[in-house]
Amino acid sequence: MNVLFSVFEADPFIKTGGLGDIGGTLPKALIKNGIDVRVMLPKLQSIPQKYKDKMKKITEFYFSLAWRNVYCGIEKLEYDGVIYYFIDNEHYFNRTKVYGYDDEGERMAYFSKATLEAINYLEDFLPDVINCNDWHTALVPVLLKEEYNDEPKYKNIKTVFTIHNIKFQGIYKPYMISDVLGLEYNNRAISRLMQEDKHINFMKAALYYCDKISTVSPNYAKELCTKEYGEGLDWLFREKKDKIVGILNGINQHRISPSKDKYIKCNYNTKSIEDKAYCKEELQRILGLTINSEVPVITIISRLAKQKGFELILDIFKELMGEDIQFVVVGVGEQNIEHDFYMYSMTYHDKFAFRNEFNLEISSMVYAGADMFLVPSEFEPCGLTRMMAMRYGTVTIVRETGGLIDALVSYNEYTDKGNGFSFTNFNAKEMLDTIKYAVNIYNTKPKAWRKIVINGMKMNFSWNKSAKKYIDLYTEVLDNADVL
Repeated sequence: MNVLFSVFEADPFIKTGGLGDIGGTLPKALIKNGIDVRVMLPKLQSIPQKYKDKMKKITEFYFSLAWRNVYCGIEKLEYDGVIYYFIDNEHYFNRTKVYGYDDEGERMAYFSKATLEAINYLEDFLPDVINCNDWHTALVPVLLKEEYNDEPKYKNIKTVFTIHNIKFQGIYKPYMISDVLGLEYNNRAISRLMQEDKHINFMKAALYYCDKISTVSPNYAKELCTKEYGEGLDWLFREKKDKIVGILNGINQHRISPSKDKYIKCNYNTKSIEDKAYCKEELQRILGLTINSEVPVITIISRLAKQKGFELILDIFKELMGEDIQFVVVGVGEQNIEHDFYMYSMTYHDKFAFRNEFNLEISSMVYAGADMFLVPSEFEPCGLTRMMAMRYGTVTIVRETGGLIDALVSYNEYTDKGNGFSFTNFNAKEMLDTIKYAVNIYNTKPKAWRKIVINGMKMNFSWNKSAKKYIDLYTEVLDNADVL
């Protein structure tokens, strides 16, 4: 089976968030399971030069994007066992930022059509399935069915559309139908693109045209069908619910492991969990916190945004500082949140540390050195960070939303079972009560706490498990593709 993985980010080339993690890991897992996967990416300016230097040009050509005659170069790089194709166009991709431009819709329309055009030049590779990812590639299934479906090479290609975050859908003014997409005479395409507010929606159209829809966790697949989480498309998800499959994302458990991490003070595993204490002492020392093995260290590593629940943290921050705990926040994001945490770090310098950065070294030290990891998100499609925390024996405290509760069993002191803690509502007091409860278990029931830690470390979050479910999905698509 041949699968073309079309995505705007893939680690280590481009990564702004979880999409880059998936783009860089899922294809590898699929290849290990016998699938021939190639990845299609934009050749962005911010790709490190060491990778650009190794790319080899395959071809260059022009194609039409509505009235435009646009250039497209295809470059190839094999990295870590995966073949990557990079679409080269300096006008659209040679820019300082990955996202955030006035012509964003045109950039993504170009990338989607270039992905399809490139298939004519991929040497001996013809995809059976194109796995499109988020709104950046939402036009691939649209254009495939409307412009390429009668061409022999494209006729049997099927599409899976994977939603990583429904918050971003690709919503634009209707002039793009003619000016960018060239679909002004196609009534079916227009009706599927148009919203009631007279805007067009790339993702809405993709839901109609793709053969299957996947999301990044089983619970998130259910949430998309509700008004609370469907972001205006819940009615369409309910209509297409038989097309939707939720597959929990995985992590690279070989690399994300406290037994092998080169950045931490002391390597450890489930049999030497006591050595985690050395990592805790090192974290306290580096961050300027009071060195105390008894006090629980609670951490959060995240983009600093409302979605991630930081308004809840700031609402009860002074109460939290009244508890016998230490707290660490690592992340970058909204300036007002950064400012508040910076000011609090001055006031509570012996028990609160704020690192306004993202890098692998500090993340590793925090995962290994902390006792608890907080994820209080308003919504969270998957939640990779809590998987990473559990791998390091850091007990998670999460809000019951999206993928955060897939494979999480909230601790019950009466049955003595569980691998973490959770709270139901997006409510600051409920979050604080759950933190206090977890701290109490930590302080009064060391044997139970150790069991929670070990239960978390033993969880199987490998991509191999998830990859097999994707292969089942691709097989189903090829056997039972929906009819337009």
